[in-house]
Amino acid sequence: MFKLKLPTDPRWANIAEGNLQEILTDHAWCEQKAATNAIGLITMLPEYPEIVTELLAIAQEELDHFNQVHEIIKKRGYTFGRTRKDDYVNELVNFIQKGGNRDDLIVDKMLFAAMIEARSCERFKVLTENIKDEELKTFYKELMISEANHYTTFIGFARQLGDPEKVNQRWEEWLEYEAKIIQSYGNKESIHG
Repeated sequence: MFKLKLPTDPRWANIAEGNLQEILTDHAWCEQKAATNAIGLITMLPEYPEIVTELLAIAQEELDHFNQVHEIIKKRGYTFGRTRKDDYVNELVNFIQKGGNRDDLIVDKMLFAAMIEARSCERFKVLTENIKDEELKTFYKELMISEANHYTTFIGFARQLGDPEKVNQRWEEWLEYEAKIIQSYGNKESIHG
């Protein structure tokens, strides 16, 4: 669906399951950052009330996911750790086009968001198919569907705000770039690590 060029090695799920407290803490902070990103996009698009409304719904849903993960952490007696640096996301930020016009920047930020949602969805699928923890299998399957919807929404906004042909071409560039950087990841107990 996402045309990701390099799938996650299923063995990453074993690494994640080996330290559930860490993966859950990292995941919670990923959800908080996704909510913050949606709010940041809202501030850039006040002239598009329909998009603002949809982004607000995404931000609220991401905060709900944050809450759900936080509740799992508490229920299991884990310690909720401090926010984590996400090197993968920081490398994606570097690919956002600088110096273009406002519309190009907004389109690229939508594609940035779509890329994160696509990879997160793919990672949730790997967890769903490979971990033994039944509660988390069910949980990640539900989130996988939500992340896929967010991906579709961000891609749709990019095509709405920019020339669809140019957006599709730029998405291919994002996919190529992401394939290069993701090669360095998949060996830590983090959603993108």
